[in-house]
Amino acid sequence: MKSAKHKVLHPVAGRPMLLHLLSSIAELDPERQVVVVGAGRDQVEAAVAGTGAVIAVQEQQLGTGHAVAQAHDALAGFAGDILILYGDVPLVRPETMRAMLDRLNLGDELRAVVLGFRPEDAGAYGRIITNGQGIIGKMVEYKDADAAERAVTLCNSGLMAVRSTDLFVLLDKIGNNNAAGEYYLPDIIMLPGTQSAVIETEAWEVAGVNSRAEQAVIEAAWQDRRRSEAMRDGATLIAPETVFFAYDTALGRDVVIEPNVVFGPSVTVADNVVIRAFSHLEGATIGTGAEIGPYARLRPGAKIGAKAKVGNFVEVKKAELGEGAKVNHLSYIGDASIGTGANIGAGTITCNYDGFFKYKTEIGAGAFIGSNSALVAPVKIGEGAIVGAGSVVTQEVEADALCLVRPVQEGKPGWAARFRAKMQARKAAK
Repeated sequence: MKSAKHKVLHPVAGRPMLLHLLSSIAELDPERQVVVVGAGRDQVEAAVAGTGAVIAVQEQQLGTGHAVAQAHDALAGFAGDILILYGDVPLVRPETMRAMLDRLNLGDELRAVVLGFRPEDAGAYGRIITNGQGIIGKMVEYKDADAAERAVTLCNSGLMAVRSTDLFVLLDKIGNNNAAGEYYLPDIIMLPGTQSAVIETEAWEVAGVNSRAEQAVIEAAWQDRRRSEAMRDGATLIAPETVFFAYDTALGRDVVIEPNVVFGPSVTVADNVVIRAFSHLEGATIGTGAEIGPYARLRPGAKIGAKAKVGNFVEVKKAELGEGAKVNHLSYIGDASIGTGANIGAGTITCNYDGFFKYKTEIGAGAFIGSNSALVAPVKIGEGAIVGAGSVVTQEVEADALCLVRPVQEGKPGWAARFRAKMQARKAAK
C-alpha cells in the first residue's frame, strides 16, 4: 500500500477493512475472536479495541500456517469451530461464514472446509481439484500445477473452517520444505488421512487488497451492491454510479438522491427526503420530507427536522433545524438550534467560535433572519422576532421584536457624478 497505515486499516466505504470483517463476524456471535498481527501491532490493537477481539503476535513472518499457529494460546480451552479469515479480504458475508460452518458439521467427518471461487480469470490462483461432490482430492499452487490442473476454474480463497480439536494438531504436521521456506496453511488439507470439502462463493466476496488500485476495485464493488440495495428498498437514485454511500448509511423509503451525492459515516435519512445534487453529508439525521441541497454540506451533529430545507451552498454543523425551518442560501449554521418554521436569510452566519471556545446560537420558532446577518454567539433570537438584513447581532432579541443593527442610510445627490468627473480629469492629466 506504500503507507504508514497498516494495510487492513485502509477504509472501504468509510470503515477500515478489518472492522468490516469483524462486524460480519459479530453476527455469528463468536465465543472468541483472535487477530494475528505482525508489524503494526499498535495500530491494529487500537482499531479493534472494544470489539472483543484479542491480539496474537507473529514475531517472524513464516507463512500463513505459522500465522494461524500464533493463535494457539488465545484459543486455549476452546472447544468449537474455528473460522480462518483474512483482514485484507473484507467483504465476506456472515451468510457465507455460516455456510462454511454448517458444511463442516454436516456429519461426514470433515477435517476442514475451504471457501472456493471461480474468477473470470483464474490466472495464478491455486486450484482445487474435487471428486465432483465437493470433496477435495488435491489443492495445488498454480506454479506446481500441470496443464490439466491449470484448466480447472475452481480456485482457493485461503479461507477455511476447521474444528479446534483438529487445527493445531494438523498445523504441527506440516513442514516448510518449499522455495520460500514457509509453513503454508493450505498444506493441512493434503495431509494423509484427512478429508476436506469445498463450498463456493462469488469472486467479489473473496477479493483481496494488496494495493491502492485493488482497494479502489473493492470500493467500487461495494458501492455497486449498496446502490442496488438502496433502489431495491425504495430509494430513487437518479444517476446511481455517482452516489457514494458509507458502510452505515440508513435510507427511508421514497428518498430521492440526485447525482454526485456523497455520504460519510453515520447518516440517517427518513422517508420522502430529497437530497439534491453535489451534496455531502456526514454524521447527520434528516427528518421526513426534508430537502437538502443542491451543494449543501451537513457535518456531524446536524439534525434536520421534518419538511425543513437546507439549500444551496449551506453548511450545517452540530445544529438542529426544527420542522419546516428554512436555510435556503449561502449560509453557515454551526452550534445552533433553529425553531419550527424559522427562516434564515441568504448569507447568514452563526459566529460560533472566538478562537478558543464554541458558543451556541438559539433562534426561536417563526423567527425571520434577514440576509447577510451575523449572529455572534452566544445569542438568542426570540420566537417570531425579525432581524433586519445586514445586522450584526450580539445581544438577545426579544420574541416578536424587530432588530436592526446598521447605520442610518445617507444619500448625497450628484456626488457620484462629481466624483467620476474629478477622477477622470486627474487620470487625463497624467
